[in-house]
Amino acid sequence: MSFSFAANLLALLFSFFVIGAVLGAAFSQSARERLAKLLHLEHLLLTKSFHNPILRPGRHPWSAEAVFNPAAAVLAERTHLIYRAIGTDGVSRLGYASSPDGFVFDKRLPYPAYVARNPRHMAMHMRRYAPVSYPSGGSWGGCEDPRMVVIDGRVYVTFNMFDGWDYIRVAVLSIAKEDFLAERFSKWDGPYIISKPREVHKNWVLFPEKIGGRFAILHSIAPAVEIAFRDSIEAIGKDEPFVESWAGSRRDVPHRKGVWDTIVLGAGPPPIRTEHGWLLFYHALQDSDSGKYKLGAMLLDLVDPTKVLYRAAAPVLAPDEHYENHGKPGIVYACGAVVRDGTLFVYYGGADKVVCVATTPLNGFVDALIRGSQPELEAILPAQTAH
Repeated sequence: MSFSFAANLLALLFSFFVIGAVLGAAFSQSARERLAKLLHLEHLLLTKSFHNPILRPGRHPWSAEAVFNPAAAVLAERTHLIYRAIGTDGVSRLGYASSPDGFVFDKRLPYPAYVARNPRHMAMHMRRYAPVSYPSGGSWGGCEDPRMVVIDGRVYVTFNMFDGWDYIRVAVLSIAKEDFLAERFSKWDGPYIISKPREVHKNWVLFPEKIGGRFAILHSIAPAVEIAFRDSIEAIGKDEPFVESWAGSRRDVPHRKGVWDTIVLGAGPPPIRTEHGWLLFYHALQDSDSGKYKLGAMLLDLVDPTKVLYRAAAPVLAPDEHYENHGKPGIVYACGAVVRDGTLFVYYGGADKVVCVATTPLNGFVDALIRGSQPELEAILPAQTAH
């Protein structure tokens, strides 16, 4: 080996080392955040935890196929999740886990926290559940996609009651906070069905506080933000009317033009109160990338939450990790969000298979959302007028 060749080889190796060090610094988390601030893109930086997935399918049959789409609340200095689990029998149930820091869930019940009563389709499917037959993450029946809030000392969980594609209604469970913390899940009240019969509805959420002394139910964000108010959840369908909402598919709404969220589907976690407005995450599709569920963010007016103040100009969470594509590919689906010590935690399902979390400083996120948003577009109503 000649001296010049060896010198050139050493120089090349040194250059690789220097370039690697520079790239490592340039693409470190802090450097990316500084670059994002310069570009006014820091609202995109929901940082996915290196702990992900934080919950995986369990070893018990009732949770062996999938655990995903968790509701979340902070009580007694712990983060509590109520998550959807699919068992080997194809039924969705609600499981429970909790964590002291929001990342590592050191408590997970070996039995369901809630089970639907005798889904009628179970008798038709006594063979082993085949996930390939249900690529949407659906199951033969049960409880799907919970959202959780705490109001006046009670924990409320909204969820989809699923009993076949011809029967999807929205229901609410409630339990006293002390019973919830003691894991006395036999004390659930309900379920109380709040959506109309013979209509398909999904993914309604409660605001985490009463508005004007009444429960506020966010039941639509497309084609417009719509909120129903009720004095009592338990009285809906009895003394108070079912919530009326547009019953068509959100995919049938005329697509928004010139934006990433051309197909707006529905709400994610319950809204979070900030000084600038209600922070609401939502799920949407993009015409050019319609196979992927992505998460958007908007701010709603505190006084009139049907009014959108700001909407993020780009997705805040997208399915680009392996655990968001191993299962049903291209899915991030958030059902829970909490704030701990100024940090926003967003809990979501990855690939309809596992539970994940992403975080960001709340104040910086909201400020960036305001600075980097685009003007709200006027809602385009479909042929069928929304109620």
